Amino acid sequence: MTGNDAVLALMVATALGFDFTNGFHDTGNAMATSIVTGALPPRVAVAVSAVLNLVGAFLSTAVAATIANGLVATGEVTLTVVCAGLVGSILWNLATWYLGIPSSSSHALIGGVVGATVAAAGASAVKWQGLVSKVVVPAALSPFIAGGVAVVGTLLVYRLTRDVPEGPRGRGFRLGQIGSASMVSLAHGTNDAQKTMGAITLALIANGTLPAGAKAPDWVILSCALAIALGTYIGGWRVIRALGKGLVEIEPPQGMAAESASAAVILCSTDFGYSLSTTHVATGSILGSGVGRSGAVVRWQLARRMVTAWLLTLPASALAGAVAYWAANGIGGTAGVVVIVGALVVVSVAFFAASRHPAVTPENVNAAWTGSVTPEPVKAKDEVSP
Repeated sequence: MTGNDAVLALMVATALGFDFTNGFHDTGNAMATSIVTGALPPRVAVAVSAVLNLVGAFLSTAVAATIANGLVATGEVTLTVVCAGLVGSILWNLATWYLGIPSSSSHALIGGVVGATVAAAGASAVKWQGLVSKVVVPAALSPFIAGGVAVVGTLLVYRLTRDVPEGPRGRGFRLGQIGSASMVSLAHGTNDAQKTMGAITLALIANGTLPAGAKAPDWVILSCALAIALGTYIGGWRVIRALGKGLVEIEPPQGMAAESASAAVILCSTDFGYSLSTTHVATGSILGSGVGRSGAVVRWQLARRMVTAWLLTLPASALAGAVAYWAANGIGGTAGVVVIVGALVVVSVAFFAASRHPAVTPENVNAAWTGSVTPEPVKAKDEVSP
């Protein structure tokens, strides 16, 4: 194996690692409301979502083309640039997952790649018009569009079912949630899995393995689909808890309205090739369902915290990608890439270890919200005061 082949192999492995983090970071976008309302048991929910993410990844490659050819000048991109961008994006994904903040994996990837590209070739290597039109504008508009659709949907479902007894209504909407949550998972696969496909395709073009403008090969599509499905099955319980329990106290009609709004917006954006943040869409939909139900509790302080993370995602991941590139380039060659990937592995293990104390699990993900993503530990019987 030549040095270039080794770097390409490391880059592909890092890209699939990002796809894995994308899966567990974004599971809550599809399944948080279904889990909190009891429409699906937690482990069943993530399994269903994983299968549908896998299927969705094969349905479209429009977003992959945007990432591979629409954001940076491929002639200025090297394997080290793509690898450094992926390292930066994974670091941001892990940090926000640990904090229980549903930030955008899509924007983390784009920010990381753009930051590494600027560090390597200057700002002129970035297609700023494409970045604004395909990423920034949809990011700004999508939460409001999804939230508006969810408000209208929630108002309608409560009005149309106001004479239906609470028991049958709840059971009916929980069944409906299974269908709507499944659509969100399918839509997530059509949009988010494509982004890693685009990153790998960009690297293959940079390496000369594929010609400029090429589409993702079949093996790239398959490996990315499997990676995001596996990550989804692992379940990002910290983010699921924040979305499902933290933002709004959700009832089944709200859950179905929010999920239906998310699926509609994501599928439309995929058709146009927009690299949309499913996190922004899902969060906007959940907030919209809270606004649309009379008397619902909406925790705006947590929502503001999430919006702050959204604003920081592109610049923070870009800075991380740039630093990773400077480190790898400073060391030079294959050794530089090995060092930054090795550092990423160490940091990833540290985040995982820290997340276990205390851990958010399928068993406590629905515990009462106390202002923190980590539930209060259950006291043993002999510790409970008489």
